[in-house]
Amino acid sequence: MRALALLFLLAACSGPGSNAPAQGGAALEAAAIERGIVRDPATRAATGLFAREGDRLCLIERGDTVRIGGFIDYGDGIGCTARGSATRMGETLSVDFGQGCRFDAGFDGDRVRFPGKLPAGCERLCTRRASLAGLTLDRLSESASEAEALRTPKGVALCG
Repeated sequence: MRALALLFLLAACSGPGSNAPAQGGAALEAAAIERGIVRDPATRAATGLFAREGDRLCLIERGDTVRIGGFIDYGDGIGCTARGSATRMGETLSVDFGQGCRFDAGFDGDRVRFPGKLPAGCERLCTRRASLAGLTLDRLSESASEAEALRTPKGVALCG
């Protein structure tokens, strides 16, 4: 009897003709976006300030181009500073920091994730043991003015 009740409960949750288990996580995410439970990362503005511990990144959207800048500061002259542009393609930012440092970063609307392996040109943006590889930052603000105000520890504007 309990098994039968459980089957009816599962059927009621699935809805008529539902094949949600077969569709997996993508279907659940699409349903959550449709119902307004989760923001659609493809339509969320990239502009904002992102951070994790002492690492900072700014993004400013200007039409099809995104200004991007960031720094890592570990102290004792160890860190990275990068400024450039990016193009947004859905949940990907195609980043160009110049000097042979071009790569695709993940962007889900709330987090920016650099890949674990970057081109050799990215090493020029860092001192000593520091690296931009694997950098992951969470959104602190959606404010363009806060993103434009981001400066390196030496006072250099990154997106403004």
